[in-house]
Amino acid sequence: MQSIDTLLEQAQQAAPSLRQLNDAQRQELLNELAEVLQQKTTEIMAANQLDLDKMPDEDPKKDRLLLNSARIRGLAASLKDIARLPDPANVLVLERQLENGLLVQKKTVPLGVVGVIYESRPNVTVDVAALCIRSGNVCVLRGGTDALHTNTILVNIIQSLLEKYHTNKNAVTLMPPDRALVADMLAAVKYIDIIIPRGSQQLIDFVRANSKVPVIETGAGVCHTYVEKSADLEQAATIVTNAKVSRPSVCNALDTVLVDEAVAGEFLQLLAPKLAAYKVDVYAEPLAFHLLQQHAYPQLHTATPEDFGREFLDLKCSVKVVPGLEAALEHIQRHSSKHSEAIISRDPVASEQFMNTVDAAAVYVNASTRFTDGGVFGLGAEIGISTQKLHARGPFALEKLVTEKWFVYGSGQIRE
Repeated sequence: MQSIDTLLEQAQQAAPSLRQLNDAQRQELLNELAEVLQQKTTEIMAANQLDLDKMPDEDPKKDRLLLNSARIRGLAASLKDIARLPDPANVLVLERQLENGLLVQKKTVPLGVVGVIYESRPNVTVDVAALCIRSGNVCVLRGGTDALHTNTILVNIIQSLLEKYHTNKNAVTLMPPDRALVADMLAAVKYIDIIIPRGSQQLIDFVRANSKVPVIETGAGVCHTYVEKSADLEQAATIVTNAKVSRPSVCNALDTVLVDEAVAGEFLQLLAPKLAAYKVDVYAEPLAFHLLQQHAYPQLHTATPEDFGREFLDLKCSVKVVPGLEAALEHIQRHSSKHSEAIISRDPVASEQFMNTVDAAAVYVNASTRFTDGGVFGLGAEIGISTQKLHARGPFALEKLVTEKWFVYGSGQIRE
């Protein structure tokens, strides 16, 4: 096996080759990649099945790992969306002529070499590669062992197309899945310009604590929905159910339901059969437990303190009855991961207070948190949802894969 330094040096040296592709060529490459992925659906699914066969059916990450024909079509559509977006690099941000005659310009430029460490999400391989190609960045991908076969075939397809466009294939580099090499990536300040972890809170915490390379976190999602006393309760029950069950293994899925005590009995009566239909395990504090027990909710558990602030990534959620908006805000402040939070309400004053008070990357009124997604927000795709506040917040997508550079043109000026 090549040393990690050799692989990283080869990736770094691929940058000039990638940037020689003009805007139209990058668009053409991504559109062709979309077609090739669909043409190779059978081969991709066969490789994916090798990975799926190694994972127990009860593992909630299995849904994240799955690439079926519908998801491959979705990836292809996302590639075409990215191709249509404007190149975020080479944009003139500022220009001024100084009194001494110097022409000063500020332009956007690619970040450089983007390292991404992620788990059980082979779609991330395609999303990151496409976003980096479109923006002129090299990407170094370290996927999990769980998705090795799938990631390998996807990167092979991408590299073949890069070569077809006379571009150094190492502009998209897949690192070996050996966990011991993660520490080497985190120390590779000579080769990697930025590291982005995407996965569990454990992974994110490890990268943040150990990386010498600058880190942009794409954080775990502990997402709340607060049902305020003025809410349309039928609508609220539908929104909460969607936020929990539509795809429970992703970071924008609901984890905790907070319900105003004034409507708790009526709301939980409406919610119970909807969640029961999907066999959702509910971890409820005493009052919510009592109300759900009255409706013979089948998968009911007594909540522990650890069930609040917990990212379930499964058909599980916690429920708490609160005395009002202030209590809901206090609970969210204490337990939120600052990803996505929602209020269901017909009171514009309460809604506005919630939106302005809650500290999260995305806040919602009367909608499911499941919409927090780069593709849904019109960004083509995303590397992840950033829960920090520097450089990028929310969907970390194409527009944020750049930094700034100053261009200064003179005619012999010297500083006195």
